[in-house]
Amino acid sequence: MNKQYVAICEKVALTIEEAAEYSNIGQNRISSLLKEPRCPFVLYVGTKKLVKRKEFEKFISESVEI
Repeated sequence: MNKQYVAICEKVALTIEEAAEYSNIGQNRISSLLKEPRCPFVLYVGTKKLVKRKEFEKFISESVEI
C-alpha cells in the first residue's frame, strides 16, 4: 500500500517534528508548549500529541516571544 504525500501546509494536524520544521521552533520548545495548561493548539489522539496547524499559526502570529 502506497502512502500519499500531503504537504505540511495542507495538513490539519502536525506531529511535533512537522511543527518544528514548519515553524523553525525547536521540538523541545513545542513539546513544552503542548504541556502547558489550556494550550490552544494541542490535539490528543490517544496518548499521542498533535499540533493543530491553524491554531498554532494564530498562536505564533499573536506572540512576541515564545
